[in-house]
Amino acid sequence: MILYIKNMVCNRCKIMVKEILERHDAKVVHISLGEISLASLPSKKNLKSISADLEKLGFELMNDQTSRQIEKIKTFVINSIHYDAEPSATKFSVLLAQDSKRDYSYLSKLFSSVEGITIEQFIIQQKIEKVKEYIMYNELSLSQIALNMGYSSTAHLSAQFKKVTGISPSVFKKDSGERRKSLDEVGIVKV
Repeated sequence: MILYIKNMVCNRCKIMVKEILERHDAKVVHISLGEISLASLPSKKNLKSISADLEKLGFELMNDQTSRQIEKIKTFVINSIHYDAEPSATKFSVLLAQDSKRDYSYLSKLFSSVEGITIEQFIIQQKIEKVKEYIMYNELSLSQIALNMGYSSTAHLSAQFKKVTGISPSVFKKDSGERRKSLDEVGIVKV
């Protein structure tokens, strides 16, 4: 049986979710971001308890196909930006379509209707969060960061950074007040 879990965005999330499942005697076969394979189906009572414990930590069991598809898109983008060693030369639209075996225009419309932003905006926001991380670590120059993140130039990165954050990368570096967001908060539309 496979459980789909919303808001799993890092390796610590996987550890926390696995601990919850094991506490409820669920045998975990495989765990990846947003997806858990179990050896058998937990009872309805156990599933309800698991769901409640997950929600206490900000996770959510997903039951409907739309939620699962949105979460797969988010997980793919997060993995690609934050955990892959090098950016792909292939466009995200092509990679997402290949990964999901769905037409990109369908994915784009679905994502926008549910999340209130486009997939492209979500990708940009995730990239900017990764750029913030690089800047805070102070190990790479802005041109190295631009190259690592697949930007065509430092100017393009700086312009996009300022558009998203309202400040330049150099101001961000100096200003300790502007901090990073957790990955599960990136792309959330405040109403």
